[in-house]
Parts: sequence; structure tokens; C-alpha cells
Amino acid sequence: MKEWNEKWSRVAANGGASIPPVSNKGPDMVHVYNCHPFASQQIVQVGQEPGLVCCGGGALFVVATGGCKVESYSLEREGCPLICRFATMGTVKSIRHSTMGDYLVTIEEKNSATYLRAYTNWRYQAEEKSRVGVRLLGHLLRGASVWGGVQMEIIEIPLSERPVAVACCPITGDLLVGCENTLVLFTLRTQNQQNLQSQQNLQSSWANTHQSSGQGQTSNQHLSILDFERCVILHLPKMTPKQVALCGGYVAVQAELEVLILKLETTSELKPLEESSDTNKSADYLDDQVDFLLIPRHQELLGDRAKDCDVPVSIEKTGLEDRRQYSLSYLLFRRFSPEFFQGCSVEETQLHSLQLYPMHTGNQSVSVDDPACMFCFFSLPTAGYLYSLKGGVELLSTYQYPEKVLEAVLTDHLLHVITKSALQCFTVRCAAVAARIEDPYIDTTMRACPPSSLDVCALRMQLFIGLRSVCVYGRHVILLSTADTETPEEPERSTQRRGLDMKEHNTLTGIFLAVGIDPATSPALESLLSRPFLGRKWTISSAKEPSSVGHGWNVYVVDTVSPLTLYQEMDEYSQRYVETNPQAQSHRHLLSEAHLLLRASLIQTSKQQRDSRGETVASLQGDTDGPADEIASAETDGGELDGAFRQNCALLGDSFSRGSQKDCHLALPYYRMSGLSVTEIMSRNRPHPSSPHSFGPGFLFYLKHFLLEETDHILSQEAADEVIHIFSQSEPSMLVSVCASPAMSRVSADRTLQILQHLEDTAGVSVPMTITMATMMLRLDDLPQYTQLMERHAEMMLVYGFIEEPRLLLHGGGGGQNAHVRPTALSRQLANSQPGLLVAAMVALHENNKVQLEQVDHIFKELSCANSLQVDFWEAMLMASSQEAIIQELLFRLSSVYIDRLTNSETQSSLTLTTPRRRSLKSADDLINSCSHYGALYPWLTVLSHAHTTSPQHQEALHKLQSLLCGPSLSVGSVAPLLERLSEETVWGFSLHLLCTTRRGQYGQSIEKLLDRCPQAIIAFANHQLQDKHMALWWQKLLPELCKRTRASPDNSILLAALKETLVVVAMEMSPAEFLELIPDDGAASYFLPHLLTCSQRHLLAN
Repeated sequence: MKEWNEKWSRVAANGGASIPPVSNKGPDMVHVYNCHPFASQQIVQVGQEPGLVCCGGGALFVVATGGCKVESYSLEREGCPLICRFATMGTVKSIRHSTMGDYLVTIEEKNSATYLRAYTNWRYQAEEKSRVGVRLLGHLLRGASVWGGVQMEIIEIPLSERPVAVACCPITGDLLVGCENTLVLFTLRTQNQQNLQSQQNLQSSWANTHQSSGQGQTSNQHLSILDFERCVILHLPKMTPKQVALCGGYVAVQAELEVLILKLETTSELKPLEESSDTNKSADYLDDQVDFLLIPRHQELLGDRAKDCDVPVSIEKTGLEDRRQYSLSYLLFRRFSPEFFQGCSVEETQLHSLQLYPMHTGNQSVSVDDPACMFCFFSLPTAGYLYSLKGGVELLSTYQYPEKVLEAVLTDHLLHVITKSALQCFTVRCAAVAARIEDPYIDTTMRACPPSSLDVCALRMQLFIGLRSVCVYGRHVILLSTADTETPEEPERSTQRRGLDMKEHNTLTGIFLAVGIDPATSPALESLLSRPFLGRKWTISSAKEPSSVGHGWNVYVVDTVSPLTLYQEMDEYSQRYVETNPQAQSHRHLLSEAHLLLRASLIQTSKQQRDSRGETVASLQGDTDGPADEIASAETDGGELDGAFRQNCALLGDSFSRGSQKDCHLALPYYRMSGLSVTEIMSRNRPHPSSPHSFGPGFLFYLKHFLLEETDHILSQEAADEVIHIFSQSEPSMLVSVCASPAMSRVSADRTLQILQHLEDTAGVSVPMTITMATMMLRLDDLPQYTQLMERHAEMMLVYGFIEEPRLLLHGGGGGQNAHVRPTALSRQLANSQPGLLVAAMVALHENNKVQLEQVDHIFKELSCANSLQVDFWEAMLMASSQEAIIQELLFRLSSVYIDRLTNSETQSSLTLTTPRRRSLKSADDLINSCSHYGALYPWLTVLSHAHTTSPQHQEALHKLQSLLCGPSLSVGSVAPLLERLSEETVWGFSLHLLCTTRRGQYGQSIEKLLDRCPQAIIAFANHQLQDKHMALWWQKLLPELCKRTRASPDNSILLAALKETLVVVAMEMSPAEFLELIPDDGAASYFLPHLLTCSQRHLLAN
């Protein structure tokens, strides 16, 4: 800490100008950069000595010393002219402004009593003669005094306890009051003249008021009156609030060494409020501490763990008409212990500057009650802490100050802190959190953003004398400075404190002696007891009244530079790092700081542009948001910000492209966000002359990703040749993948062949490299050399090569099933010269998830092989695939194709379109022998179509379809609608319909059809189909049918032969008695007797 103080003292002494453009990084991980965030400053011409200041709504409020008069000055006009002044009813001890409702709330003292008051319509005091109305909370004034004209109102807000702190919600305008052990929440209401209806648009009400503030009068019919309704009281028996904050349902309360963050939510369900058991013990807890001093220990509880803290909170609902139910959830609890061993006194070890800060993304409006991000900031004199509360509570940054900080204010872009003699700015990480909520593609290969855990940095300070307080509105930082001198009461206080310290020293010494410990024998205990930090309670003396003998005071308005200007300065300093050490971490850190600065501005500008389109007057979030004139210029600044953002992304891409392997992958998203072309990025990454063959890993990562992704961007020949040169020098093993990229289609084939040949000579022969060289030969139209290279390896080895690099055959397909694919020149050559290799390669690619089924179909259509190679591919896929869904899809497709071929070959109407131009790769017999889904043809089918003569293509399609119907996989129901197109008039059509009938199990109908159309096949049919459980059909169906038909045609030799074969089978299966029953009554005994004798003999032998 001594080194920090010396360093910052040196900076202060030289006005910051002596800091070299090198980051000084202390042990607390704080970078210091010589960038000045302040543009100008002016002194506000205040009439009386100021005691308190606050700002909001485009105005600066100054409470004069003595605390009974408030002056308002315009921050949006040059010179900060006076808007109005008005008197208060008591001495103001605290003052806050609410953007929603444009009201002031004060804590005042008068006659030893403390009051809480709200001042509305204060802008109408510009005439200084306007009337003022005073009323109680909930009691609206009536009559001409109100409705006859506009007037300022003072609302008395009664409380049962003395108010200690007050806060306004920047989103809803609600009011939170901190008392001794309670928090009281008031809801802001608006009521108008016509119907006194509540819950109207607070922001439009403020807009009407603000627009007419200079005239001091408005139209009465639009007049709105603000009021408050007490709705909830939160009891905190073990915590005494010193500061409170409220924002969008988030409640923050700060004691001297504790911070508690709660989320107050409303529900429609009736739930009994749970009183904490610790509440009743609070009195005993405090009584136990009367004679003992308890030193709290450090404690940090985040998220769900925060409810385990020892600070119980109970809810008391007070709204009479409020039917909502309230519930509390703990988000954060942090307790600090005084840093005794760092020489800090009790007064120095206490919290201040509690702030809840909402941040809306570009997708949200300011009026949205639930902002995308919520941050909480609080500070010790030596350190500040920034937490993110939404999406999980997380500590974003810890700010280590070089000297004691009095106050701090958080904004979108910077954290402003004041010491006794300087205004200092630190960077913040709010934009990093908001960007990740706004854009889900951050932290992917598409887009990137510096992490929220990035080390913070401090910018150059601005020196002042006697700073006391700070507040921020937009780009205006308001400072109050006074030259304090020690009052006569100070020596007396010091004497009293020393007396108290001595008394408590003796008390603690007695406690140690009572338990048998002599502090005099322990140097450590003696040193501990000698420190002047002990007190009965960890409290701080009340704020000193302004000295009546002060030597001077000033109210400064310091304007910060625009984010774009600050970025340009950061960019200028980053160039100096590049000149000295491009890989320095400080260079990248400064670029990251600039990136977050621009992101915060872009989020804010996007929000302003959208809000300005829907609202005439838009107030920005919180008391620290920018003035209205920034909205008008938002669209103009947006283009400049976009350009600066792309430039910054390019610089970050350059930094990561040359960085280490750990972060080199970030070059890809930053280069993508920069909008630079790959040629421009290559020119930015050409190696230095000192190392001509050295390319950064990040640049190679970007280049590989560009070449591996499917893009329509095609490099010029010069750029493609340079890419080949880069990888031949850096990663020769990637040359095959590089050459296969569609972006490299214009590469010089001659030069690439030379490089590949050299690589093959040094690294050895590989199948993918051989195919790549063959592709280059194909580009040169050297077919003999192409053929020679392709014949180096067997077809199966070539298939493995295509699996290793699929883009040798097809381009596209990187986006999934619906991505467009197209064949390469090599695919077209293989379709003509080696179709079997092409089909085998496509099957292998599909089975290895390199390509989808529909994409392969598209490839064959592009190759004009939709009815030849495509069908061969489906048949090959049916042999290779093991996925049931794909198998059923292929079976349906093949059945459809076979039926189309059969139909078209008969009609001859579209023969040239559907009949394959060449012989199929696999015949029906080949498929039956190699694929289990194709079944062997039933014997009766051979008999049925023995005499039928067709073309070879027709016969092949028929046999393949019959084989599928004879197989175990094809569902008859799926193809039955397709078979309806086929007539049963032809023998082959009849055979297909008969197959379907048989597959459905309708054997009786099949027997009848066969006996009608082709009785010579009936025995073959029965021998194959009527077996096992269907054996009974021989005598139940077939024998009666044959007997009937033979009786009708006694001279039909085919029927007689079939009857004879049937009787042989029946005699073998039945007993003599059963056989006798089957003989028809009019049958000739001489015909059936031999079969009966055979049946009897078989029966005797069996017994």
C-alpha cells in the first residue's frame, strides 16, 4: 500500500502527465493508464454556501448551509443557470431526486424532530411567487387552490420511527425509507383531475411538467397529482440501516459493516408470513452485548446461501387496498471486519456509497419494470465491490483504492470516486454482463466479448481541494468541495475518545485476567489492546456540520469526454504498446477496456434510438443517465460507434491472432465482428521480415475455420496461392483440407501440385493426398495422370480417403440436413468413370455422419443420375444401414422406383425419363445374396411367371420388387396403395397382387385366385405357404376347391394332377377315419381307395 500511495502521489504531483504509456499493475491487480476521461469543468454560481447536493431530471439541487433552502440549476444548459429556488420546512439532512415523477424527497429536522417530506411540482417555483400546498400523505387538496392553477406541493409522510436514510426507485418512482430497525416501502401513485384514477403513466406526467417548467402553468385537464401509499414494512431487528437503495423490486440495506440485498416479489397466492424465530431473540441478543465486545468476522453469502445469515427479516403488509402478497428472497449478505492490523481506525472501516444500478439492454425499453441486468455497488474507504444480481449473484470486480475514498458513484461506463483531493475514474464491467444477456452468441465462434472478470483499470485523476461529495447525471460529474478547518469541538472530542479508549482498555484487560491470561506476558495481546480502535458499538459519529469558519467552497460540474473520444485516446495509447511490445498483456487489456466502453455506448445508444421513436421526451435510467439531448444525437453517433467498434474488434483480433495458444481461438470471433474480409485479415497478419515463416496461432486458427466452414466466398488466385504458402510453411498436414475447401477453387493447380509432391516426398504417401493430387490433375485436364493416381490404391482405400476428407466429393452440408450441397469436379468424373466407387463413398459418408440422405439425393440429381446411381445408392444403403427409420424410408423409396419402372416400361410414355440409362450396379440375385432385406423368390413365383417374357430392365425391376415383398422388412401396408396402379391383367401384375394377399395372410383368397388364373402353380404355392399352422388349409380349403372344380371340369389334367398331389399330402397328415370324412359323397371309390390305403398303412406303422 505504501508503494501505491507513493505512485499515486507522483501522479497527482505531475497532473498525471508523467505516466509513461505502460501499465503499472500493483499487487491488487489494478491497471493504471494515462487516459484522461474529463473534457471540461465549470463552477456553478451558487448564491449561498452549499451543504448538500444531488442531481436528477436534468437539474442540480443545492441545499444551502443551514439546510432550509433548495436551489435548482439546469445541467442541460450552458452555464448551469438557475431554474428555481424554494424554501424547505426544516433543516435538510438528506435529499434525493426521483426521475419517475420528478419529485424530491428530504429528511428534515426542526425543533429536535425529524420529518420525511416529498416535494412535487417543484419546477413551478421558477416564478418564485407560485403558491405552495402542504398536505399529509393520502390527503389530496381540493378546491380552487389546486384546480385553479399549478402549484408545488409538500407532502408530509408520517413515520413511527425516525428516518435515517431514503432511496427512490429509478424505474417505478417508489420510495424506500430506512429507519432504526425497519424499512418502509411507499408506492408512488398518480391521480388526475377527472377521475383520480391511480396507476397512470408516471413518465408522461413528468414529461408534461418538464416541458412547461419555464412557463409555470399547464392545462388543468392534464394535471396529475402525485401521492404515496405505504404498502410494506420490513423489520430488521439485528441491523441498523445507514444507507438504503431500491430498484425494481431489489432492496439493499447497508449498516456500518454489513450489506444485505433482498428481492421483494409479489404473488397472488395467499401465504402466511413466516416470522423468523430469531426476531424474538433480538432483544436478548442486544442485551448480551452490553458488557462484552463482539468483533464480527468476514462473511460473504451469495444466492441461496444468503438466507443462512444471522439477519432475520420479516414482512408487515400495511396497504389497505393492496391485495397482493409479498415474499422475500435473500440474494447477498456481506459482513466486513475492521482491518485492525492495517492501521485503520473504526471510523475508517465502514461502508458507504450503496447503489443499485439497473441496466437495460438494446432489446428493452427504459419503462420495462424488470431490467435485463441489475448491479449492486458498495465501498469501504480502501476498496469497492461490484456485484451482478440477476442470473446468479456474482462478484464482478473489486476496486483497490490507492488512498481513502469518501464517496463513489457507478455509471454505465465508469466508476467515479473522490478522495479528499482528487476525482478518479475506474472502468466497470457492467457492459460485459449486459452484452451476454443481450446476445446469446457471445462466447461462441460467432461473437466474443471480454470477460466480466477482467481486471479493472484506473484512468488519470483530476486534482481538487477539499472534496466532500459527488453525484453524476449523464456525462456531468457534480462535485462539492469545501476547505474545512478543525472546529473548536474537535479537541474536546479527541479528549473524550481517548478517555473512552482508556476505559475500554482497562475493561478488556480485566476480562483477560479473569480467564487466566495476562496481556502483559503476550506482546501480541498488548499491541492489540494498545490500538485506539475499540468502542462499545461499531458506530460512526454523525456527520460534522459545515464549519462556520471555512475558507472556501465550490460546486463543480465536470464533463466527461464522450465514450467515442475516450476510445480514440485509448486506441492512440494502444498503438504505442504495439511499437514497443505487441504481445504485452497491457496492450490487450487496454483494447478490452475500449471494447467494453464501446459496448456500453452501443447498448445505451440502441436503447435511446428505440425509446426516442416512441416517446417525445425520454428520461434515461437512474439518476446517472444522460440528458435528453443525447437522445436526439443517438442515431448520428450510432454510425460512428459502429465504425469504432469494428475497428476495435479488428485490433483485438490482431492481438489474439499473434497471442499464445491459450487464447488464440478468440481471434476468430473478433475478426468476424470486425467485418474485414479474409484478404484484409491476411494482409494484417503477414509475418515480420525478421521471422518470415512465423504466423500466429490465432491467425492460423481463423484461417482454418474460414476454410473449413462452408461459405460462398471464393478467394482470388493470388489469395488462394498465399493460403497454400502459409500452410505449407506452418502446418503442412493441413494442406489436403485446405485444397478441398470450396473457397480455394481458384488456386493454381500447377503450384499446388509441386507443393503436394514435395510434401509426399518428405512425409510419405497418403490416400487423401493422392486423391487431392488427382483432383489437381483433373483441373489440368490431364486424364492419364489422373487415372494413374487413382489406380494407386484399391477402391476401399479410396473410400477411407473420402471419409477422412469428404469435401473432395461434395461442398456444402455444414449446416445440417437442410444445407445446400453440390458435387465437386471429382464427383462428376467418378459418376462417369467409376460409379461404383462414388456410390460406395457416398454410403460410407452417410454411415459416418458426414452427409444426410436428402443431401446425397440432391448430389445425384445435380449429377443427372437421379434414376440410376441414386437407386444404386439406396440399394447399397439398404445393405449397409442399421437404422430402422432409414431402412423403412429406403424400402418405400425403392418400392416406388420399381413400380414406376414397371409401369413406365408398359406404357412406354416416359421411357426415356425413368428407365435407367445403364445397367444397375447390383442385380436382383446380387441383392438377394448380399442383403437380408431382399428375400429369395418364392418357388411358385417362378412357376407363375415362367412363360412371361419382358425386357431386361423390366424383368430386373420385377424381380427386385418381388424379392422385397418376399423379404422380412417391407411392410405390405405401406406399398399397397402404390400397387393399386398395377393391373392384375398381366401375369407379373397378378403375381405382385397375389404376393400382397399372401403376405396379409389371406391364404384362402390366394388359393382361389391361383386356381382361377394359374392352377399349375397351386401345388408349388401350397407346398411353400401351407405349412405348420396353415397345414390344415390343405384339406379345409384346397381339397374342397379342387374337388369342386374337378367335378366341373373332369377332363382338366392340371386340376386332376393338383387333386392327386393334394390327396397324397392329406393322406400323410390325417387318420383313416378323418380321411373317410373328407371323401365327397359322389366321389368314385376307386379314385380315393389307394390314398385311403396309404393313409391306413401309415397310421398302422405309426402306432
